[in-house]
Amino acid sequence: MKVLANDGVSQSGIDALEQAGFEVLTTTVAQDQLIDYINENSISVLLVRSATKVRKDIIDNCPSLKVIGRGGVGMDNIDVAYAREKGLHVINTPAASSSSVAELVFAHLFGGVRFLHDANRNMPLEGDSKFKALKKAYAGGIELRGKTLGVIGFGRIGQATAKVALGVGMKVVASDPFVEEATISLDFYDGQKVDFSIKTIGFDEVLAQADFITLHVPAQKDYVIGKAQFEKMKNGVGIVNAARGGVIDEVALVAALDSGKVAFAGLDVFEKEPTPEVQLLMQPKLSLTPHIGAATGEAQDRIGTELAEQIISILK
Repeated sequence: MKVLANDGVSQSGIDALEQAGFEVLTTTVAQDQLIDYINENSISVLLVRSATKVRKDIIDNCPSLKVIGRGGVGMDNIDVAYAREKGLHVINTPAASSSSVAELVFAHLFGGVRFLHDANRNMPLEGDSKFKALKKAYAGGIELRGKTLGVIGFGRIGQATAKVALGVGMKVVASDPFVEEATISLDFYDGQKVDFSIKTIGFDEVLAQADFITLHVPAQKDYVIGKAQFEKMKNGVGIVNAARGGVIDEVALVAALDSGKVAFAGLDVFEKEPTPEVQLLMQPKLSLTPHIGAATGEAQDRIGTELAEQIISILK
Protein backbone atom coordinates (compact mmCIF):
# COMPACT_ATOMS: atom_id res chain seq x y z
CA MET A 1 0.00 0.00 0.00
CA LYS A 2 1.13 3.50 -0.79
CA VAL A 3 1.27 6.52 1.48
CA LEU A 4 1.47 10.04 0.04
CA ALA A 5 2.94 12.51 2.55
CA ASN A 6 2.00 15.55 0.51
CA ASP A 7 3.21 18.12 3.05
CA GLY A 8 6.17 16.02 4.17
CA VAL A 9 6.72 13.65 7.09
CA SER A 10 9.70 12.97 9.34
CA GLN A 11 12.25 10.29 8.51
CA SER A 12 11.24 8.44 11.68
CA GLY A 13 7.70 8.18 10.31
CA ILE A 14 8.92 7.04 6.90
CA ASP A 15 11.14 4.38 8.47
CA ALA A 16 8.32 3.02 10.62
CA LEU A 17 5.92 2.83 7.68
CA GLU A 18 8.46 1.22 5.36
CA GLN A 19 9.35 -1.37 7.98
CA ALA A 20 5.64 -2.26 8.10
CA GLY A 21 5.58 -2.77 4.33
CA PHE A 22 4.20 0.57 3.10
CA GLU A 23 5.64 2.54 0.21
CA VAL A 24 6.00 6.20 1.21
CA LEU A 25 5.91 8.94 -1.43
CA THR A 26 7.01 12.44 -0.41
CA THR A 27 6.28 14.22 -3.67
CA THR A 28 4.50 17.54 -3.11
CA VAL A 29 1.55 17.47 -5.49
CA ALA A 30 -0.29 20.68 -6.39
CA GLN A 31 -3.81 20.91 -4.98
CA ASP A 32 -5.46 20.87 -8.42
CA GLN A 33 -3.47 17.80 -9.49
CA LEU A 34 -3.99 15.79 -6.32
CA ILE A 35 -7.00 13.74 -7.42
CA ASP A 36 -5.28 12.54 -10.59
CA TYR A 37 -2.07 11.72 -8.73
CA ILE A 38 -3.86 9.74 -6.00
CA ASN A 39 -5.81 7.74 -8.58
CA GLU A 40 -2.87 7.12 -10.91
CA ASN A 41 -0.74 5.83 -8.02
CA SER A 42 -3.48 4.01 -6.06
CA ILE A 43 -2.73 5.95 -2.89
CA SER A 44 -4.22 4.37 0.24
CA VAL A 45 -3.12 6.96 2.79
CA LEU A 46 -2.93 10.74 2.33
CA LEU A 47 -0.91 12.59 4.96
CA VAL A 48 -1.13 16.39 5.16
CA ARG A 49 -0.22 19.23 7.47
CA SER A 50 -1.89 22.61 7.02
CA ALA A 51 -1.08 23.37 3.36
CA THR A 52 -3.05 20.64 1.56
CA LYS A 53 -6.85 20.78 1.70
CA VAL A 54 -8.80 17.53 1.74
CA ARG A 55 -12.34 18.46 0.73
CA LYS A 56 -15.31 16.57 -0.67
CA ASP A 57 -13.90 16.55 -4.21
CA ILE A 58 -10.92 14.44 -3.15
CA ILE A 59 -12.99 12.23 -0.84
CA ASP A 60 -15.59 11.53 -3.57
CA ASN A 61 -13.18 11.01 -6.46
CA CYS A 62 -10.38 8.95 -4.90
CA PRO A 63 -11.76 5.45 -4.23
CA SER A 64 -8.37 4.03 -3.26
CA LEU A 65 -8.11 6.29 -0.20
CA LYS A 66 -8.61 4.56 3.13
CA VAL A 67 -6.92 6.92 5.60
CA ILE A 68 -6.46 10.69 5.80
CA GLY A 69 -3.87 11.78 8.34
CA ARG A 70 -3.18 15.27 9.66
CA GLY A 71 0.29 15.85 11.12
CA GLY A 72 -0.73 18.14 13.97
CA VAL A 73 -3.81 19.12 15.93
CA GLY A 74 -6.32 21.22 13.98
CA MET A 75 -8.16 19.50 11.13
CA ASP A 76 -10.00 22.49 9.66
CA ASN A 77 -8.31 21.80 6.29
CA ILE A 78 -10.07 18.39 6.14
CA ASP A 79 -13.80 17.68 5.74
CA VAL A 80 -13.59 15.28 8.66
CA ALA A 81 -17.26 14.42 9.19
CA TYR A 82 -17.87 13.87 5.48
CA ALA A 83 -14.80 11.64 5.14
CA ARG A 84 -15.90 9.51 8.06
CA GLU A 85 -19.42 9.26 6.62
CA LYS A 86 -17.81 7.84 3.48
CA GLY A 87 -15.98 5.21 5.52
CA LEU A 88 -12.53 6.79 5.60
CA HIS A 89 -10.39 6.85 8.73
CA VAL A 90 -9.31 10.39 9.71
CA ILE A 91 -6.44 10.63 12.18
CA ASN A 92 -4.29 13.35 13.70
CA THR A 93 -1.59 13.78 16.36
CA PRO A 94 -3.06 16.09 19.01
CA ALA A 95 -0.34 15.62 21.63
CA ALA A 96 2.81 15.51 19.52
CA SER A 97 3.42 19.24 19.10
CA SER A 98 2.10 20.59 22.41
CA SER A 99 5.50 21.29 23.97
CA SER A 100 6.84 22.90 20.81
CA VAL A 101 3.91 25.31 20.56
CA ALA A 102 4.15 26.12 24.27
CA GLU A 103 7.83 26.97 23.97
CA LEU A 104 7.15 29.21 20.97
CA VAL A 105 4.51 31.07 22.98
CA PHE A 106 7.15 31.79 25.59
CA ALA A 107 9.70 32.76 22.96
CA HIS A 108 7.24 35.50 21.96
CA LEU A 109 6.54 36.40 25.59
CA PHE A 110 10.18 36.61 26.63
CA GLY A 111 10.99 38.56 23.49
CA GLY A 112 8.05 40.89 23.99
CA VAL A 113 8.76 41.91 27.56
CA ARG A 114 12.39 42.70 26.64
CA PHE A 115 11.67 44.20 23.19
CA LEU A 116 13.83 41.63 21.41
CA HIS A 117 11.61 41.58 18.31
CA ASP A 118 12.21 45.31 17.81
CA ALA A 119 15.81 45.37 19.01
CA ASN A 120 16.70 42.67 16.50
CA ARG A 121 15.30 44.88 13.73
CA ASN A 122 17.10 48.04 14.81
CA MET A 123 20.47 46.85 16.13
CA PRO A 124 21.73 45.74 12.70
CA LEU A 125 20.67 49.11 11.26
CA GLU A 126 21.66 51.51 14.01
CA GLY A 127 23.55 49.57 16.65
CA ASP A 128 26.88 51.12 15.70
CA SER A 129 25.62 54.71 15.48
CA LYS A 130 22.83 54.91 18.09
CA PHE A 131 23.84 52.33 20.66
CA LYS A 132 23.12 54.52 23.70
CA ALA A 133 19.77 55.65 22.32
CA LEU A 134 18.72 52.07 21.66
CA LYS A 135 19.90 51.02 25.11
CA LYS A 136 17.66 53.69 26.60
CA ALA A 137 14.74 52.76 24.34
CA TYR A 138 14.83 49.11 25.38
CA ALA A 139 15.66 49.62 29.05
CA GLY A 140 12.10 49.44 30.38
CA GLY A 141 11.58 45.70 30.24
CA ILE A 142 9.64 43.66 32.79
CA GLU A 143 9.88 40.14 34.18
CA LEU A 144 7.38 37.35 33.60
CA ARG A 145 7.93 35.87 37.06
CA GLY A 146 5.10 36.81 39.39
CA LYS A 147 2.77 37.89 36.59
CA THR A 148 -0.52 36.24 35.61
CA LEU A 149 -0.86 34.29 32.38
CA GLY A 150 -4.37 33.89 31.02
CA VAL A 151 -4.85 30.75 28.91
CA ILE A 152 -7.85 30.76 26.55
CA GLY A 153 -8.46 27.12 25.64
CA PHE A 154 -7.18 24.63 28.20
CA GLY A 155 -6.66 21.49 26.16
CA ARG A 156 -3.35 19.75 25.59
CA ILE A 157 -1.48 22.77 24.21
CA GLY A 158 -3.02 25.19 26.70
CA GLN A 159 -1.97 22.90 29.53
CA ALA A 160 1.54 22.51 28.10
CA THR A 161 1.81 26.30 27.98
CA ALA A 162 0.58 26.51 31.58
CA LYS A 163 3.32 24.07 32.55
CA VAL A 164 6.00 26.40 31.19
CA ALA A 165 4.35 29.36 32.91
CA LEU A 166 4.37 27.59 36.28
CA GLY A 167 8.02 26.72 35.80
CA VAL A 168 8.78 30.38 35.15
CA GLY A 169 6.99 31.35 38.36
CA MET A 170 3.80 32.77 36.88
CA LYS A 171 0.25 32.47 38.16
CA VAL A 172 -2.05 30.74 35.64
CA VAL A 173 -5.73 31.42 35.08
CA ALA A 174 -7.55 29.52 32.36
CA SER A 175 -10.87 29.43 30.54
CA ASP A 176 -12.36 26.53 28.60
CA PRO A 177 -16.04 25.60 28.24
CA PHE A 178 -15.14 21.89 28.08
CA VAL A 179 -12.54 21.64 30.87
CA GLU A 180 -13.45 22.27 34.52
CA GLU A 181 -10.13 21.36 36.10
CA ALA A 182 -6.74 20.04 35.04
CA THR A 183 -3.72 18.70 36.86
CA ILE A 184 -0.48 20.13 35.54
CA SER A 185 2.56 17.99 36.35
CA LEU A 186 6.02 19.54 36.35
CA ASP A 187 8.62 16.82 35.85
CA PHE A 188 12.18 17.86 36.64
CA TYR A 189 15.47 16.47 35.35
CA ASP A 190 16.34 14.76 38.65
CA GLY A 191 13.10 12.80 38.94
CA GLN A 192 11.26 15.24 41.17
CA LYS A 193 7.66 16.02 40.30
CA VAL A 194 5.20 18.69 41.42
CA ASP A 195 1.48 18.69 40.59
CA PHE A 196 -0.67 21.80 40.29
CA SER A 197 -4.46 21.66 40.12
CA ILE A 198 -5.97 24.49 38.06
CA LYS A 199 -9.71 25.09 37.92
CA THR A 200 -10.95 27.03 34.92
CA ILE A 201 -12.84 30.29 35.37
CA GLY A 202 -15.01 32.47 33.15
CA PHE A 203 -13.68 33.90 29.89
CA ASP A 204 -14.26 37.51 30.98
CA GLU A 205 -12.56 36.81 34.31
CA VAL A 206 -9.44 35.66 32.50
CA LEU A 207 -9.46 38.79 30.34
CA ALA A 208 -9.72 41.00 33.41
CA GLN A 209 -7.08 39.23 35.52
CA ALA A 210 -4.34 38.39 33.03
CA ASP A 211 -1.16 40.37 32.49
CA PHE A 212 -0.51 38.21 29.43
CA ILE A 213 -2.95 36.16 27.34
CA THR A 214 -2.32 33.17 25.09
CA LEU A 215 -4.91 31.53 22.85
CA HIS A 216 -5.19 27.79 22.25
CA VAL A 217 -8.54 27.31 20.54
CA PRO A 218 -9.59 25.74 17.23
CA ALA A 219 -10.67 27.76 14.20
CA GLN A 220 -13.89 29.65 14.87
CA LYS A 221 -16.65 31.21 12.80
CA ASP A 222 -16.33 34.43 14.80
CA TYR A 223 -13.45 36.19 16.50
CA VAL A 224 -12.64 35.05 20.01
CA ILE A 225 -10.82 38.31 20.71
CA GLY A 226 -12.16 41.52 19.17
CA LYS A 227 -12.65 45.15 20.14
CA ALA A 228 -15.04 44.36 23.01
CA GLN A 229 -12.64 41.79 24.49
CA PHE A 230 -9.64 44.11 24.27
CA GLU A 231 -11.59 46.69 26.26
CA LYS A 232 -12.00 44.17 29.11
CA MET A 233 -8.25 43.52 29.39
CA LYS A 234 -5.74 45.27 31.61
CA ASN A 235 -3.95 48.26 30.15
CA GLY A 236 -0.55 47.19 28.82
CA VAL A 237 -1.49 43.52 28.39
CA GLY A 238 0.57 41.24 26.15
CA ILE A 239 -1.13 38.68 23.91
CA VAL A 240 0.09 35.72 21.85
CA ASN A 241 -1.77 33.75 19.18
CA ALA A 242 -0.13 30.49 18.14
CA ALA A 243 -3.46 28.74 17.57
CA ARG A 244 -5.26 29.64 14.35
CA GLY A 245 -5.54 32.73 12.19
CA GLY A 246 -8.92 34.37 12.54
CA VAL A 247 -9.42 33.89 16.27
CA ILE A 248 -8.15 37.46 16.85
CA ASP A 249 -9.58 40.44 14.97
CA GLU A 250 -6.34 41.76 13.49
CA VAL A 251 -7.77 45.22 12.78
CA ALA A 252 -8.84 45.54 16.42
CA LEU A 253 -5.45 44.23 17.52
CA VAL A 254 -3.55 46.88 15.56
CA ALA A 255 -5.82 49.56 17.01
CA ALA A 256 -5.19 48.23 20.53
CA LEU A 257 -1.43 48.22 19.92
CA ASP A 258 -1.54 51.78 18.55
CA SER A 259 -3.51 53.02 21.57
CA GLY A 260 -1.24 51.27 24.09
CA LYS A 261 -4.04 49.10 25.44
CA VAL A 262 -1.94 46.14 24.28
CA ALA A 263 1.77 46.60 24.99
CA PHE A 264 2.87 43.95 22.51
CA ALA A 265 1.57 40.88 20.72
CA GLY A 266 3.08 37.76 19.23
CA LEU A 267 1.53 36.17 16.16
CA ASP A 268 2.46 32.81 14.67
CA VAL A 269 -0.77 32.55 12.67
CA PHE A 270 -2.67 35.02 10.51
CA GLU A 271 -6.09 35.54 8.96
CA LYS A 272 -4.62 35.75 5.47
CA GLU A 273 -1.92 33.09 5.29
CA PRO A 274 0.39 32.94 3.46
CA THR A 275 0.12 36.69 2.75
CA PRO A 276 -0.36 38.49 6.10
CA GLU A 277 -1.55 42.08 6.05
CA VAL A 278 1.25 44.64 5.61
CA GLN A 279 -0.07 46.57 8.62
CA LEU A 280 0.88 43.58 10.76
CA LEU A 281 4.29 43.06 9.19
CA MET A 282 5.22 46.71 9.74
CA GLN A 283 3.81 47.07 13.28
CA PRO A 284 6.82 47.53 15.64
CA LYS A 285 4.95 46.14 18.66
CA LEU A 286 4.33 42.81 16.96
CA SER A 287 6.59 39.77 17.28
CA LEU A 288 6.03 37.65 14.18
CA THR A 289 6.74 34.06 13.13
CA PRO A 290 5.51 32.26 9.97
CA HIS A 291 3.29 29.51 11.49
CA ILE A 292 6.13 27.48 13.00
CA GLY A 293 4.49 26.38 16.26
CA ALA A 294 5.02 22.67 15.61
CA ALA A 295 8.16 23.11 13.52
CA THR A 296 10.76 21.54 15.78
CA GLY A 297 12.72 18.40 15.03
CA GLU A 298 11.39 16.72 18.15
CA ALA A 299 7.75 17.50 17.37
CA GLN A 300 8.07 16.35 13.76
CA ASP A 301 9.63 13.08 14.90
CA ARG A 302 6.77 12.52 17.33
CA ILE A 303 4.20 13.44 14.66
CA GLY A 304 5.69 11.06 12.10
CA THR A 305 5.97 8.20 14.57
CA GLU A 306 2.41 8.68 15.92
CA LEU A 307 0.94 8.81 12.41
CA ALA A 308 2.83 5.67 11.43
CA GLU A 309 1.61 3.80 14.52
CA GLN A 310 -2.01 4.73 13.82
CA ILE A 311 -1.81 3.83 10.13
CA ILE A 312 -0.20 0.47 10.88
CA SER A 313 -2.87 -0.23 13.51
CA ILE A 314 -5.68 0.59 11.08
CA LEU A 315 -4.43 -1.08 7.91
CA LYS A 316 -2.22 -3.90 9.14
